Amino acid sequence: MPRLALYALVVCLLAVAAAVVSFAQGSWLGIVWVLLAGLSSNMCWYYLKRGRAAQVQKR
Repeated sequence: MPRLALYALVVCLLAVAAAVVSFAQGSWLGIVWVLLAGLSSNMCWYYLKRGRAAQVQKR
């Protein structure tokens, strides 16, 4: 797994946890965390696909 994809996955998981905590406390700030989780999830997929494409090109 490419390093940037791993970092994006960690950010996504932390953002989801923060969103759950925010909503559990009754704060609407959780919406921002959900948006951040979506963004970092897309970044993770992008870097995974880019890493796989680079491995195919090396062969």
